[in-house]
Amino acid sequence: MMPLRRFAIHRPADLGEAAEMLEHYGDNGTLYAGGTELLLAMRHDLLRYEHLIDIKAVAGLDGIERRDGHLYIGAGATHRTIERSAVVRELLPVMSEMEANVANVRVRATGTLGGNLCFAEPHSDPATLLLALGGTARAQGKSGERTLAMDELLAGAYENSLAQDEVLTGVDVPLPGPSQRNAYLKFQVHERPLLGLALSLELDDSGGEIREARCAVGCVSPTPCRSEAAESLIAGPAGSVEQRLQEAAAALADGAALTDDREGSAEYKRHLIGVLLHRAARKCLNGDV
Repeated sequence: MMPLRRFAIHRPADLGEAAEMLEHYGDNGTLYAGGTELLLAMRHDLLRYEHLIDIKAVAGLDGIERRDGHLYIGAGATHRTIERSAVVRELLPVMSEMEANVANVRVRATGTLGGNLCFAEPHSDPATLLLALGGTARAQGKSGERTLAMDELLAGAYENSLAQDEVLTGVDVPLPGPSQRNAYLKFQVHERPLLGLALSLELDDSGGEIREARCAVGCVSPTPCRSEAAESLIAGPAGSVEQRLQEAAAALADGAALTDDREGSAEYKRHLIGVLLHRAARKCLNGDV
């Protein structure tokens, strides 16, 4: 491991100043929040920046609150804060459960949701769950604020679609209604997820019909992805969903364009998608895996 190259840390007073710094330093500067992934990449000389713009102290970036039918989570909120938040546990428990299993306690105590999403590490948990839940990201730059769908924010492996002067300020997640069931499951070796799968089911009043399904798979492709074909197959009578899951899992795997790599063969990943999709469906419908 190489020693870190010299760099300067700048602490903007607000988002406007942060946007100006990003524009001014260009490719030589980047935002710094938790730094759990950024500093490691810099130490390995995979990334080089002369200027880090520290936004940890910018007011309002770590807020978590209910807003007009959504759960708002500030980009500066750490994984540990989200995991332990009473608001998150009450309104979106699947988010709290997912965060409780991100990496390790040290990373969760330091790393932020915004940093995780902007770094766009393919083997990441939050993006996959947020994609299935219909989460959207808020970005603010010199020209104002805009909203991006999760698949718009994630442009590729280690790439996001933010403009040079934009700062990710937070995430909005639609609050689930009483008939919605959510699950997030993953398979991992040590602290690195090999596959993550999120499933959201909208049931009818009786619970006997799956009106709508949203499923996403991550860690097996540059960005997490959904499959409309798989979701269409899952929708239908809840009592017979097990009979449709194998075909749905195949459609989800096909949409992810699986490849052989050091994490495992494409066939092995395809098998895992089937296993986790069955478990996620059972968790949504029966409360167990």
